[in-house]
Amino acid sequence: MFGAASAVVAWCAFSYHVTAAQAALLLSLLWMPALLPVASRLLLLPRALLTMASGSPPSQPSPASSSGYVPGSVSAAFVTCPNERVAKEIARAVVEKRLAACVNLIPQITSIYEWKGELEEDNEVLMMIKTRSSLVPALTDYVVRPTGSEAGSVHPYEVAEVIALPVEQGNSPYLHWVHQVTESVADSSTVLP
Repeated sequence: MFGAASAVVAWCAFSYHVTAAQAALLLSLLWMPALLPVASRLLLLPRALLTMASGSPPSQPSPASSSGYVPGSVSAAFVTCPNERVAKEIARAVVEKRLAACVNLIPQITSIYEWKGELEEDNEVLMMIKTRSSLVPALTDYVVRPTGSEAGSVHPYEVAEVIALPVEQGNSPYLHWVHQVTESVADSSTVLP
């Protein structure tokens, strides 16, 4: 029994790029019935999240793989919007400005959160934005620029959700395409208004 458990811990540590202690902790959650839903969701997290949990800072990309892709040089950014119209406007703008190569709109998500001391529940549209990691600050600035700026506020929320995760692995031709499409903005020091 213990030999099999050790093998599972070693496999988990290798597969998810975490230490044996972190893998053992994660697997121990599987044996706690109350935490089974949490543990099963943890196992489904992308490798990028588990790499971040292991203490490897995303700001220090790994060396280029055999495909030439530098892990973490592309990011998936997530932005929630109140409706499809707002999401499409932002999506079109960030692609036209080459702040992103592609934006997927995921309709009908439900967000539950606390805001100003009240529990809120809203239907929203989730944007999944693929861009260079180096463009995430410019993308964020564009989405949340303050009202009164040259073109006004792009996002209607008082505090817009803009978060990003580095992409550690993927289809090399796609990742290279993301770099190619966003190249002109990444090479300039300014972002178009």
